[in-house]
Amino acid sequence: MYVCTAISKKGMKIITDINEFRATPCAATIGSFDGVHVEHRVLLGRLVDMAAKLEAESVVVTFDPHPRIAMGRAEGMQLLTTIEERARLLDEVGIDRMVVAHFDDKFRSQPYESFVRDMLIERLGMVGMIVGYNHRLGRGSEGNFDKLQPLAAECGFELECVAQHREDGEDKVSSTVVRNVIAEGDMERAARLLGARYMLSGVAREGVIADISEYKMLPPSGEYRCSVECEGATIPAILKIADRTATLSAGISGRVIVIF
Repeated sequence: MYVCTAISKKGMKIITDINEFRATPCAATIGSFDGVHVEHRVLLGRLVDMAAKLEAESVVVTFDPHPRIAMGRAEGMQLLTTIEERARLLDEVGIDRMVVAHFDDKFRSQPYESFVRDMLIERLGMVGMIVGYNHRLGRGSEGNFDKLQPLAAECGFELECVAQHREDGEDKVSSTVVRNVIAEGDMERAARLLGARYMLSGVAREGVIADISEYKMLPPSGEYRCSVECEGATIPAILKIADRTATLSAGISGRVIVIF
């Protein structure tokens, strides 16, 4: 593992080696946050509020690779965000630091009590924690809100559980729901569920985006109006998708972020 020196668009720090993290008072949450959709954003907003109240930093602990990939259950897996795209979105909602934990057997087998004490409190300096209504962590997913409450009282950190958010006209918002919507090609509804336009990032060579992750979710084959961020400029374009090949109009070259 290594320390990433990258700073995201507005200044969020990205940490990829927890051993190099200097403990500082923080409010933290843990999860994959694939897509950073509207339900995630409600929770993240509460995290930012808690951090401000506690005069601490807001920290998101997320995973790379995705737990399903790490556990060998990646068949058919489609992710809404790469780790770089997730960083951009977390930055935009005001998170101070993103800690990328390497998800492996050792990480998965850690009891929730030791994860909270050893990683979140001792290494990160956690003084507050936000969890979702259905959140579980630690070995066997044992660490739910009910079990975290006595641990919070014992260790002296603030704990809050965020209730389920319902977007207008939607029964439920989840990463799976958003994936299904994108699979149907309904990018307007996807944007409403995400709270932002869907994005695709990569390096374009004469318009062809050549390095798309095999796990990145793409809409169905077709042509899509989009805007392209490239070298500080934003360019209107058409993105043509054919199977897993994505080609931009106007032969754009360079590192791009395509906004649907």
